[in-house]
Amino acid sequence: MYKEKVLIIKLGYSETLDGEIGKVTSLGDVLRSTVLLHLYKNANVTWLVDEKAFQLLKGNPYIHRIIFYDLTSVLQLQSERFDTLINLEKVPGLCAFSDSLKAWRRYGFRFDHENGVALAYDGSQHVLEICMDVEYKRKTRRYWEEILYEMVGAKWQGEGCILGYKPKSKVIYDIGFNYDVGKKWPNKAWPKDFWKELERLIGSKYTISWQQGLKDIEEYFEWINSCKVFVTNDSLGLHIANTLNKKIIALFGPTLASEIYIPNGTTILPQTNYNCIPCLSPKCIQSKACMDYIKPKVVYDTIESVIKDK
Repeated sequence: MYKEKVLIIKLGYSETLDGEIGKVTSLGDVLRSTVLLHLYKNANVTWLVDEKAFQLLKGNPYIHRIIFYDLTSVLQLQSERFDTLINLEKVPGLCAFSDSLKAWRRYGFRFDHENGVALAYDGSQHVLEICMDVEYKRKTRRYWEEILYEMVGAKWQGEGCILGYKPKSKVIYDIGFNYDVGKKWPNKAWPKDFWKELERLIGSKYTISWQQGLKDIEEYFEWINSCKVFVTNDSLGLHIANTLNKKIIALFGPTLASEIYIPNGTTILPQTNYNCIPCLSPKCIQSKACMDYIKPKVVYDTIESVIKDK
């Protein structure tokens, strides 16, 4: 029986729904994109990805092939033909590469041969508008997954992303502190002193574990799975915990909390009159960052509420 042949290009070089393009691989964006696999469970899916994001896709039952982006993979894919191609990268060179491939249907981003920038395939123009217009994105207030599904002509119905790795750890900690945000968006971090103050407020009432697996992604998966309640910045850990159906308390400031679907979570926003929140920028223009306006006592009270709500 013939299976639809699908190619997904998502390396992590550009945020799918942001205008930003960088050299740091966005692991969270790669994981979030796996929500599309619900639409192609019966297809033959190839995923082109940066090697750094491989562990997020490894073992996924709905991906037939995982290919790392390099010269040989470019030549190989240019010799194949696909029924459906989904390019989620806005890097101009990757858009040009996507255009060079043979496919019957195309979704996502394409190359503008006149100006050398990313444009959108038919049906995806609204996604590009969200990427390039910060004010428009702030007002959109729609889930990331919903917008991604619209890009490929489908209707999102609450599906989540799919992690191939199956943790073996059992729950041994009441609360996990996921404090690290990586290098790409340093202003998403809640101050380290606030984490320590939160630890002081909790005292010996609950068991606490500080973030583990900073240099080993599988150890990171296992640690997240070992926590009952997960306190986190907007980061990869948030999306992994979401996939593992953890109770989540998510701290947001510069990024858009309303675009992230957290069915088993609570979001906390800064208590300040800054009109720039969310700025959707990795650089803060204020003398005091918005994340400084999330007080440890507010987070502590939320933890108490979440733990008691069984």
